[in-house]
Amino acid sequence: MKIFQKLLAAACSAAMLLSAMPPFRAGAADIAHDPSRNVQTEGVGNPFNFGERMAPEGTSVEELRKLAHNMTVQQCKYALYKEIDEHWDLISVRFGQTDREKVYALFLGVGTLESTLGGNGDGSDIETAFSEGFAVSSAHAYGTLQTAVTAFRDPGTSFMQEEDVPELEWYDLTKENFYDAIISDHMGIRKIIHFIRQAMVDYNLTGWQVVRGALKGHNTGWADYQPENQGYYANYPDEGAALAQWYYEEGHLYDNVFTWTKAEAAAKQRAGNPWEDWWYDKEPSLAEISSHPQTTTAATQTTTTTTQTTTTATTTPEIIQNTLMGDVNLNGAVDVADVVLLSKFLGTTETLNEKQGKAADMDFNFKLNVIDLTLLKRYLLSQK
Repeated sequence: MKIFQKLLAAACSAAMLLSAMPPFRAGAADIAHDPSRNVQTEGVGNPFNFGERMAPEGTSVEELRKLAHNMTVQQCKYALYKEIDEHWDLISVRFGQTDREKVYALFLGVGTLESTLGGNGDGSDIETAFSEGFAVSSAHAYGTLQTAVTAFRDPGTSFMQEEDVPELEWYDLTKENFYDAIISDHMGIRKIIHFIRQAMVDYNLTGWQVVRGALKGHNTGWADYQPENQGYYANYPDEGAALAQWYYEEGHLYDNVFTWTKAEAAAKQRAGNPWEDWWYDKEPSLAEISSHPQTTTAATQTTTTTTQTTTTATTTPEIIQNTLMGDVNLNGAVDVADVVLLSKFLGTTETLNEKQGKAADMDFNFKLNVIDLTLLKRYLLSQK
């Protein structure tokens, strides 16, 4: 089972040896999002321009892991928030929590339990149980949330299929999906929602015990309540909630600061019951969510419903509302000068007006990032 293999690996981990350390500050970092935003209603707005993938489809595992390895603590935090914001309607209902920042904090608590949010020097490039080979063990896990292979579609006949979260994209188990930090976050959230359903349907848990049980499930594979084994709770879900409360109350949701599992810094939060004292808002629910998310993955536009996925390649510039896609400098042609201008914008040495931004948005997801630059370059190469 996942918990025993992970505990064995953790016993040799330097992170465990440092578990009593105080909060670590990996350099100062201002909040990355616009402070005028109403986070409770709008979220933080994806200030690092993370896409539906860490990089376009076809990017090698080596490059994906390099990108994940270089993520700062702050970027690991905002990558989680981006996924929470995209699926907030679903998450708030399933978790029974209407305070968005408490949900942010809860996932920081899980991230600390699993990887220390990139503060270990590896960014989001953390892997356990890899010695047995890819996808051999249910403990084989990756990323900030240490998402196991069992979260993915068709992980193998020996694993139970977690097919009961139709509201979220269910990615196939491939190395390219597994080692993508953004997809790993997405699937980690999906996996915990799977255990929320299991806690309610299979074990009749209610209130905060639902989320507590779901975190136990994320760690052990089972969301059932086991009062005789309090170590399951003290060492994972309860510790995660205490760490979450620490991030929330000490004002470390948006910076580069993190703490270690069992660190003295969260002693105050750990002394009480963070579930009753801090987390609880309303009853978790399996109520139907009326709308389903639209997701954009790399070089394709993917609309996800509970029944089918329609994919349309975006390889040719189109005229959208009198804007020639790819014509970033608005000179009536798509050429290398547009690549240069977009590169400078992404490097923060140039600005774009609204019309230029529309022209540069090659995957039509209302965000500008390296994926748009890659698509623009691919189009120019296809014309040679």
